[in-house]
Amino acid sequence: MIETGRLFELEDRLGSGAYGKRPTALVRGEGVYVWDVTGRRYLDATSGQGVAALGHCHPAVLKAINEQARTLVSIHESFYNDRRAELLALLDNITPADLSHFFLCNSGAEAIEGALKVAKLLTGRGGIVAAKRAFHGRTTGALSMTWTPKYRKPFQDWLPRVEHIAFNDAAAARDAITRETAAVVVESVQGEGGVHPADIDYLGALRDQCDKTGAMLIIDEIQTGFGRTGKWFGFEHAGIVPDIVALAKAIGGGLPMGAVCWRTAHGQIDRATHGSTFGGNPLACAASIATLTTIRDQGLVERTQANGGWLLDELEALDLRGVRAIRGRGLMVGLELRGRVTPVLKALQECGVLALPAGLNTLRLLPPLVISRDELGQIITAIDEVLG
Repeated sequence: MIETGRLFELEDRLGSGAYGKRPTALVRGEGVYVWDVTGRRYLDATSGQGVAALGHCHPAVLKAINEQARTLVSIHESFYNDRRAELLALLDNITPADLSHFFLCNSGAEAIEGALKVAKLLTGRGGIVAAKRAFHGRTTGALSMTWTPKYRKPFQDWLPRVEHIAFNDAAAARDAITRETAAVVVESVQGEGGVHPADIDYLGALRDQCDKTGAMLIIDEIQTGFGRTGKWFGFEHAGIVPDIVALAKAIGGGLPMGAVCWRTAHGQIDRATHGSTFGGNPLACAASIATLTTIRDQGLVERTQANGGWLLDELEALDLRGVRAIRGRGLMVGLELRGRVTPVLKALQECGVLALPAGLNTLRLLPPLVISRDELGQIITAIDEVLG
């Protein structure tokens, strides 16, 4: 194995410089745990940025990947494929109502870009409305809707024009969404923006205004999809059906994958208006089938709802002097701190727990959906030790 100091030196010297890195080299994972190069174990309350819904190296996913890798790894969507067809049927079964057209891609940012193109193709319009505090990705279209100025400023001259409105403000939405609007894009829970769940009434108001104006309601479920919030999709808490949904992260079981789905009533898009070389490749499809089938068959959506409620109650019961507010839905929890989050992340890591920031002062927890209450208890104990 490469020597640790050399490992750090190579990544620092040859990498892009785009990432601020923790001085820890993770080299192995199993279940809810990861190990660093020294052999120290950490409870991964990040799920690899929300990707590892089943934890790391889940047996069902590994089996599917190994079997498919021996059969066919990649084939373009200009040919039919058995694994792709099976995944499309599974997605059609999972998504509610008539959300039954799917474009398969490779990441969340690609899913957002695809969703915008679908909205443009279906409406013929150009206007885009997004929310303040939103984060939708770093490619050009996704970046234009991402609110934080530090992400957008270096590329401002290249970005499409987007009107940003206050999140959870129905009146502002009604004023902004007009017959010139192609797409209204919103997260069901703002992740990077501080773990702010969308109000049920707010999502209902967006749905009503889009119906009145003919705009496409796009819900970003990249981080919240496939059980994270205690429903298969975060928008289901509001009892609405969006026009278009962007999906990624948990869908691939750890492999790069994303998807755009939209309502059958809107029809398919014209040939050659969008495409992806690796989108819908058999290897990623096999991993996705194993992941989604396991989530369904093991009742992890319902389990997440119960465990998420228990986790929030347990955190609320602590005397956390360093915390202003606790928010969340399911196993997506944010603790708004009275100070900066970076020192807290470092202290938690010293306690053996890896967590995420959500902005400058919010601690974000995204543990795998397979986590037990005893393992959640380890997270609670570490937070109490650091913030109590």
